[in-house]
Amino acid sequence: MWFKNLQIYRFTDWQITPAELEELLSKRPLQACLSTEMQSQGWVPPGIEKDQLVYARGQQMLIALGTEKRLLPASVVNQLAQTRAQEMEARQGFAPGRKQKKEIKEAAYYELLARAFTVRQASYAWIDPVDGWFVIDSANIAKADALTEALLKSMPSLALRRIRTTLSPTSAMTRWLSGDEPPAAFSVDSDSVFRSRDDKKVSVSYTRHPLDPQEIAKHVGTGKEVTKLAMVWEDRISFVLDENLQVKRLTLLDINEEPAESAEEQFASDFFLMTEELKQLLPDLIDAMGGEAAE
Repeated sequence: MWFKNLQIYRFTDWQITPAELEELLSKRPLQACLSTEMQSQGWVPPGIEKDQLVYARGQQMLIALGTEKRLLPASVVNQLAQTRAQEMEARQGFAPGRKQKKEIKEAAYYELLARAFTVRQASYAWIDPVDGWFVIDSANIAKADALTEALLKSMPSLALRRIRTTLSPTSAMTRWLSGDEPPAAFSVDSDSVFRSRDDKKVSVSYTRHPLDPQEIAKHVGTGKEVTKLAMVWEDRISFVLDENLQVKRLTLLDINEEPAESAEEQFASDFFLMTEELKQLLPDLIDAMGGEAAE
């Protein structure tokens, strides 16, 4: 259990136990899609134990929001609607009007929806009640928002907010490539994206290509800023930081771990190692941005 992408949130004054959280989440479990539903969402077991909606080790917790979605491409609906419209035209001797076409398409949609295959996915969130971290493993902001909205429905009193820093990631990353040294815990890797401040469509990307000072000066001098930067923390974790303070492509480096005897032990070991590493990485990353912004 290693997160690959980090959407970082903060909360204060966490008061409930894993058992109490389990009870709250159990009121909104994932249910199968009804025949008239495109998708359904609810809480699913995040760990090996299939009857637990909260995985807890020590004071750290893991939860997962499941989504069941029907696979129904618009092209399939349009094809059936076209066939039905042609059949109607043959029966009545003239093409269906706009209203009839709309009704035909709606009927085709619900006819196919009831027969469509479903797929299930899960989004995971780590809860650290001690230091107030709430981190979602997702590169997609919409998926992260769906999880936080679901949690707030289960826990209406929870005060949850996205992390904000005094210095914007874009400003910090541009400074680091323009001459300022990054904080001692971090080193700059070889992937980066420069984007024009004036025209957001204009950008230059580098992959596995270290930049020399002249290239950097040229981009910054022409009004570009850094919106993505590959970095390494303490020679232990590599990642890509973006302009929204999202951490992507997180990879554990050179940490040797003895294989566990069972899947349960391996999951527990991975979760412990992940949380211990992130509890050190996240404060360093926020400090590198000048600390948390005042509310």
